[in-house]
This record gives sequence, C-alpha cells and structure tokens, in this order.
Amino acid sequence: MTSSRSNTLFPWSRDASLAWFLRGCGMITGTIVLLILLFLLLESSVAFREVGLTRFFTDASWHPSGGASQGTFNLVPMLAATLLSTVVAVALATPLGIGSAMFAHFYAPRPLGHAYGKVIELLAGIPSVVYGLWGLIVLVPLVARVQPPGASLFTAIVVLTIMILPTIALLAGAAFENLPAEYLQASAALGLSRGRTVLSVVLPATRSGLATAILLGTGRAIGETMAVLMVAGNVVQHPTGLFQPVRTLTANIALEMAYAMADHRSALFVCGLLLMVLVIVLVGAAEWVSQGRIHG
Repeated sequence: MTSSRSNTLFPWSRDASLAWFLRGCGMITGTIVLLILLFLLLESSVAFREVGLTRFFTDASWHPSGGASQGTFNLVPMLAATLLSTVVAVALATPLGIGSAMFAHFYAPRPLGHAYGKVIELLAGIPSVVYGLWGLIVLVPLVARVQPPGASLFTAIVVLTIMILPTIALLAGAAFENLPAEYLQASAALGLSRGRTVLSVVLPATRSGLATAILLGTGRAIGETMAVLMVAGNVVQHPTGLFQPVRTLTANIALEMAYAMADHRSALFVCGLLLMVLVIVLVGAAEWVSQGRIHG
C-alpha cells in the first residue's frame, strides 16, 4: 500500500531521474566531441591562413620546416597511404572476422566456440605496440627476403588486418548472440538449412550490429599509430606499389609533433583534422548502411 501511494505521489521521480542522467551523459559526450573538433579547427587555422587549403593537395612534397613561404605541405601521399592501408585491411579483416564469428556461433561445438571467444578476447586486448613489435621483428624481415626493404605498405596492411580482426569478430559475435531466438525457430520451422538460415536470416537481421563492428574496426585502423609507424617504413611518397615504404597521417603526427613549430605545427593539426573528417564520413556511411536493417 505504501509503495502504491509513493508511486502515485511521485510517478515520474525514478524514470525522470534516469532520463535526465542519460540526457546528461549524451550531452557530455557530444560536447567533448564538439570541443575536440573545435580545438582541431583552432589549431589548424594558422596553417589555413598562412599556407592555404589548396597547397595541402597541390604542393610538390612534404617539407614544412621552411615556413609558409619556403616550405611545402603536400598531404596527399600520406592521406593515400592512410586510406589504402585502412581499406585493404578492413576488406581482408571483415570476411575473416564475421566468418569466424559465424563458425563459432552456428557451426562449432559449444566448448570450441567458447574457447574461440576467449582467444579472440585475448587478441583484442593486446596493445598495438606489441603487434608493431611483432611486425618489426618477424614480419618485416620475412617480407624483406621476398621484396626489400620489408617495411612497406604491405606489412602495414598485414599488421592492421591482424589488429582489427578480433574487434570485428567480437562485435559480430555479440550481434549473433543478441539475435532473438524466434528468428532461428521460425527458420527451423520452415525447414531451412543451416547455411540458408545464416545467409537469409542471420546476416540481414544483424546488419546493424555488423555495420557497427566494421565501423569500429575501420576506426581503429584509421587511428592506429605505433604499429604502423614501426612497420610502414615512414617515407613520404605516393604509394604506387604494395612493397613501397609509406607514411600515414597518424605516423606523421607522432614523428614530427615533438619538434614542429609555427606553420609546421599547425599543419600537423590539419592532419588530425583530416583524420577527424574521415571518421565523421565513416560514421555517416555506417548509419546509411544500417538504415535498411531488419533487426537493430
């Protein structure tokens, strides 16, 4: 009776408090993102004012230490290396990650699937510098035997693929785990085979979760710094072959921020702003893909 009277007197107290708390969390998160974007814009404004936007795409090379009048600020080779390494790594890791998650959830015996999940969790928790160290000590010498110098776009792609595969596999597995049992029961009632169920029911129903998995994997690949810095070769040049040394935008910031000054420093913030724009475009694309989902 007391509980009923309390709910009558304060019908919205608990729900309203939770709603305001969640709104506050959302506002704080959005504010942080906007502040980061504003910070990048402010720090990049010096380069936009002194150097100009077009020179970041039309200058002959990247040698910014001479100042706005004498230096060159071409970011295209590093942008191309970033996009190529990310796109190819995601293209390789996505079918491997989703396929392995499907095997663990729908084909493997339960003990094997459970053991697989633990191994993937372990791989996802390994620091990126450890992947980079493995790539530098093991992978680069192996590639150098086939095609010197070894540190190249190819090694960066391999390391990135191995790094983001556990992320995609874990999130894809979570999407499969949260699939309502009614979907599988309805498929079984219709007499669909396991393979047909996976292709025609599971994948369309978990499209939103799979898009999120690919989004987060791609975001990690775009933003990876240490591992790529250790295995890519760090030469600023247009990547015209898989075995050429390259430098990504993140590696460029890490290598040069310690001593950069004036226009050079501001140009490095332009690199960060470019990365932020890439992530925003990526989020928009993932949202567009997930619009046609059956189950969110």
